[in-house]
Amino acid sequence: MDQPSGYFDLQVNGYAGVDFNQDDLTAEELNQACESLAADGVGGVLATIITESIDRMIHRLARIVQLREKNALVQSMVAGFHIEGPFISDKPIYHGAHPVEEVGPVDIEQMKRLLEAAGGLARIVTYAPEQDVESRLPQFLVRQGVVASAGHTDATVEELQAAVDAGCSMVTHVGNGMPMELDRHDNITQRVLSLSGDLWMTFIADGAHVPLFALGNYLRLAGDDRAIIVTDATAPAGLGPGRYTFGRWEVEIDEDLIMWAPGRRHFLGSVMPMRDAAKNISDQLHLPAPVVKKLMVSNPRVAIGLAGA
Repeated sequence: MDQPSGYFDLQVNGYAGVDFNQDDLTAEELNQACESLAADGVGGVLATIITESIDRMIHRLARIVQLREKNALVQSMVAGFHIEGPFISDKPIYHGAHPVEEVGPVDIEQMKRLLEAAGGLARIVTYAPEQDVESRLPQFLVRQGVVASAGHTDATVEELQAAVDAGCSMVTHVGNGMPMELDRHDNITQRVLSLSGDLWMTFIADGAHVPLFALGNYLRLAGDDRAIIVTDATAPAGLGPGRYTFGRWEVEIDEDLIMWAPGRRHFLGSVMPMRDAAKNISDQLHLPAPVVKKLMVSNPRVAIGLAGA
């Protein structure tokens, strides 16, 4: 198919050897990542800052804000932040690559600090509704113009519904951030899909995080108007098979370009560019070009309020 231009990726942890979640990110590194994203057909991203100590997350957000102000390419590419954590599930596996010792219940005062560090550029916050028993966070985020997204969660249907009623409007990487073995019916994927009419649904389309046959099912249920493709790209994206350092992890990328945690216990982010994800859903799922463009160009912008930007 003819590839659409200007992919918009709501979840990018790093790219082309550059980790956005490092304390000493340089102007040259950030520019390098943005140049590589542009070369791969990406028109905009949300730089994704994941769970760490609040102070380190603040430092990393503020650092990118500072570097962004001085570089026109970075300003055009990095449309804002996706803050993923720290208010996510502390259950084994559900927290994924996030350090469990830094995970905890929602703290609005700490959230305010994170948003302040983001300098008005926070677009999405991923959190676990079960860590927010009074559903305060989505109400607060909506008032700030930030999307509340459920992710790395094992919330019940009732907890999810309460979150939606309070303003939660998205689910982060559906089908991931959970154990391999689950109840065959009452699991977090089934629960969020039961509310798909009320939520934007983001999916990783590398064929590993969600098998493509299952992704096809999920996309049909979510619908073209509510589904979004993300990469969840990490620093090794575009570097090929090998062993790399990503955050606190020593990771392995296999010959199929799947990135594994130590011991191959679970996946860690993705290393697939948006153009390859587009090819997957076009060639393997037979989605027409206008739908691919919707899922990868227009829907992401609409979901975070940048449709006219």
